[in-house]
Amino acid sequence: VTITHFDCPIHLTKAYGAWRNRKMVTFYERLVTVLFNRYKGLVKYWLTFNEINMLLHLPFTGAGILLEEGENKDQLLFTAAHHQLVASALATKIAHEVDREMKVGCMLAAGNTYPNTPNPNDIWKAMIKDRENYFFIDVQARGYYPGYALKEMERKNVVLPMEEGDLELLKENTVDFLSFSYYRSTTFDRDVNLKVDTGGLTCRDNPYLKDKAPQPWGWAVDPVGLRYTLNVLYDRYHLPLLIVENGVGLDENIDEKGEIHDDFRVHYIEEHLKNVNDAIEDGVDCRGYLYWGPIDVVSAGTGEMKKRYGFVYVDRFNDGHGTLERKLKDSYYRYKEIIESNGEVLLEDE
Repeated sequence: VTITHFDCPIHLTKAYGAWRNRKMVTFYERLVTVLFNRYKGLVKYWLTFNEINMLLHLPFTGAGILLEEGENKDQLLFTAAHHQLVASALATKIAHEVDREMKVGCMLAAGNTYPNTPNPNDIWKAMIKDRENYFFIDVQARGYYPGYALKEMERKNVVLPMEEGDLELLKENTVDFLSFSYYRSTTFDRDVNLKVDTGGLTCRDNPYLKDKAPQPWGWAVDPVGLRYTLNVLYDRYHLPLLIVENGVGLDENIDEKGEIHDDFRVHYIEEHLKNVNDAIEDGVDCRGYLYWGPIDVVSAGTGEMKKRYGFVYVDRFNDGHGTLERKLKDSYYRYKEIIESNGEVLLEDE
């Protein structure tokens, strides 16, 4: 169960300024105390914040924050980040006090950054971009602010709103496992600024990724990148890993027989799960895989129904019309076979 999944109540944004305000930590403490006690014995695995690193890219989505005129953006975002990190550590502490069987994890929008060339400057810039993602998880998994983050804040004249007991709380209440979303990799060089748009991160085209989804959003598919990401994260944190989002959005419709043949989604799922298996064979402790998402929903990235992720089709369209009737796509039946065999059918096909 994810406690906060891009859903900061609008009242808290309007009345308190959302996560720029330290009072949010107290509000979050009350929420998790209720949740952990109410679902004790029923829910074992909890995530504190969905894709917590997106706060730096999409502050309203990630933390309910609207930048005010004249406000120091760097100071604001790192202040909000500190408040969320303290809240996450506090939630971990409370969960373990309520029920020792509860496990609390963090959640990262993952996908490693490849350098565009062997140029050392490209490699260096790609590492810096990866560190922007790792910053939050370094604190949640290791219990302290990494040196590179402290130096970056120093360069930006950011002063963390550190209160008495914060450092101890972070150190003593690290997460039990790490979860992440993975959709694709990114390729970066020193002349490109990665930024978030409606399709995710914009970046260089990777000429080695020939497999592109037949859809207008232009995402190149990189299943091996999932294996790579699993290995990098496990080497870095030595914590059990859980893939909680992996999927592809496609523009698809029902044919004259009333069927949805989403061959590319079948291909996407199969290839990514094969690489999960390879990562496990590499020695990675991967505890599970969750596809995003079972049923077609409005895409968070583009705000439209046209970008369909589900293996269950929903009769609804961008203009709002549709019966909401559900139909099973080909990917539903294939994924069902994969689950029933615990992935053995994928190995049989090789």
